[in-house]
Amino acid sequence: MKITVLTENTSNCGLPYEHGLSLYIESGEHKILFDTGQSELFSKNAEALGIDLGGVDIAVLSHGHYDHGGGLAKFLELNKTALVYLHRRAFEPHFNGERYIGLDISLKEDSRFVSAEGETKITDGLTLYDCNDREKLLDLGSFGLNMEQNGKLVPDDFRHEHYLMIEENGKRILISGCSHKGIVNIAEWFKPDVLVGGFHFNKLPLDGDLKGYAERLDSLNTAFFTCHCTGVEQYAFMKRYMKNLHYISTGDTIEL
Repeated sequence: MKITVLTENTSNCGLPYEHGLSLYIESGEHKILFDTGQSELFSKNAEALGIDLGGVDIAVLSHGHYDHGGGLAKFLELNKTALVYLHRRAFEPHFNGERYIGLDISLKEDSRFVSAEGETKITDGLTLYDCNDREKLLDLGSFGLNMEQNGKLVPDDFRHEHYLMIEENGKRILISGCSHKGIVNIAEWFKPDVLVGGFHFNKLPLDGDLKGYAERLDSLNTAFFTCHCTGVEQYAFMKRYMKNLHYISTGDTIEL
């Protein structure tokens, strides 16, 4: 399996970058697009990297925030055949405080969207899980992110977020967008061989609590490749306590 970062919050190779996430995954016979960043940048970087997004046969949207689905319209323009898997609640209104950070509602009725919920098998070795029925071992709250409920803004419970499990060559590789339900919870729930995605720790202080989360993750037999909402400073701090933690930036490719 090969994973290429089309866009992420940082870049070490000269490619432009933005706050957001988009990954291109080659797994077995499948070419998968996981998230589309916040703009068309993912497609420009794909072209620069020699990646044909028209050849993608499966697309996945991890959750209903603009920095992961802002490029949806561009992908639908470039690719005329791939189904796009997203949670059935992805188009519900989402906010940072009172600022709208949801998806472009005009795209909601596109015929290629596949509405997922609970456990959704895409094909052999590819399954989506939303974990909405699982008990959280650790709850850090919503970090000021809200959803609309009965006409009012309430803390988001991230019911619109799901995770892609890829099973290949005896390995279980979990792909997460922002891990809003808690990276510690997600890692404990699945105990994958590899976990790729953001930790949503970029607002946390570099203190004993963060050290404890790092040590807890390190106790699992999982290799972590993180990015985006983890935070560069938080990553560097956690790296001191985790032997198998790596950062992936725009343009990077990892082979698993």
